[in-house]
Amino acid sequence: MLEYLRNAAERPLAKFLIAILAFSFIGWGVAEWIFGGGMGDTTLVHVGDAEISVNQFSSQKSNVLMGMSREQQRSIYTDANSMKSFNNYILGELTSQQMVQNRAHDLGFVVSDHRIARQIRDVPAFQQDGKFSPSRFDAALAANGLTENRLADVLRADIVRSMVLGPIGQKIPVPNFAVDATYNARYATRNIEYKIVNFDDFNVSKPSDDALREYYAAHPKTLPETRAVSYVFVPTDMSKPDEFDAGMQRMTRIEDEIIGGDTLESAAKKHGAKFVKLAAFARNGAANDANITPQIIAQIFGMDAGMDTEIIETKKGFMIIHLDTINPAKTADFASVKSELVPQWVRSEKRKLAYERANGILVDLNQNNKMTGATHKNVTRTDGAPIAVLSDAFNNPIGTNKIVEVSNGFYVLSVKSENAPKSDPKKRADLRREMENMNAYQIQADYNKFLQRKYPVKINSKVYNRYIEK
Repeated sequence: MLEYLRNAAERPLAKFLIAILAFSFIGWGVAEWIFGGGMGDTTLVHVGDAEISVNQFSSQKSNVLMGMSREQQRSIYTDANSMKSFNNYILGELTSQQMVQNRAHDLGFVVSDHRIARQIRDVPAFQQDGKFSPSRFDAALAANGLTENRLADVLRADIVRSMVLGPIGQKIPVPNFAVDATYNARYATRNIEYKIVNFDDFNVSKPSDDALREYYAAHPKTLPETRAVSYVFVPTDMSKPDEFDAGMQRMTRIEDEIIGGDTLESAAKKHGAKFVKLAAFARNGAANDANITPQIIAQIFGMDAGMDTEIIETKKGFMIIHLDTINPAKTADFASVKSELVPQWVRSEKRKLAYERANGILVDLNQNNKMTGATHKNVTRTDGAPIAVLSDAFNNPIGTNKIVEVSNGFYVLSVKSENAPKSDPKKRADLRREMENMNAYQIQADYNKFLQRKYPVKINSKVYNRYIEK
């Protein structure tokens, strides 16, 4: 064709064809300009000055999926939330890898082909009788669906990663004084004295209505916002492509009816779908319907009254939800909560009396430095008394006297003395390893934050929405 056009460029027909081709190329360029360059843009993420393309994302996604079982693949493809999480995982992995590549480039790290070849030759699986075997190498590549170039890329990325991240993964010795201080703080015991004042040590008469009203004014009960919805549902075996397509087509026809002005109930009836109307429920409550999952409840509480959702894919089919009514949060009427206020009031009164007695014991302790009838105990940070008491016993200096509230009463606590722990070589060694690992974790976290600042990540939302959120 091009040869013909060159040889007959002066002929009218050739000029006509050239004009058509020129207009086509210009038209493509105009379309690109009109749509903001989006039609040809395949950059998914910018990591510093580098880019991650849709093709890279698709390739990495395919590689990961190949290593999964059929059941794992099916669970991802049949659940929208699982697919979204999986896509974001792949994107996160690619972004992390690119940050490392960027850092290696800035530091001037290079992995030669010679080093890659030497590493491949040294892999035992590729050897026979102690020597590199091309046949074994080819068989291993075929069994894993890899090419030589792909394997080289994987090895090069691993080596670069070890060059960039290897040094920060090394153990940093912990000074002996730090181990000693932590060991003593963790395993020391303390001698305490305490006396318990239980709420149930006191008797309280039945409250009057006036007392209950006064209590309720200070402790009102707020009824949460509730919402009532109705929905149309098309049951579908989502794991079977043919049934999936048929279910989607059926639900699309129902959606068209609703857009045309039909109610959900009427549209469902026309197409033999299931129509359900639910009573109002709270955001943190349950709709008593297996199809209304926590994720869908969150979506419902982000809608305005009278709105319809788009088609929602669930594990068991397709649905469209209509938000019927919104009942705002309000304070419950006194009469409706009166019966449940009685035990609350009783407990509140018992607590007041218990605190008065505990405070009297504390005053006497502070004045006379003794507590009649007290219990003496040697406690650790985790054993010997309620957690609230242990926390105060170890987080306050020796000589502290105070009141500690627990679920059913008050402890009047006196922290008397501390006992140094016995030396245990195994515990000390375990603690040292724990501290070394903690230091390594902190360094890695700091380095990750440095990489994120050095190579900021920017998602191309237009491409992301087209290829991933579609």
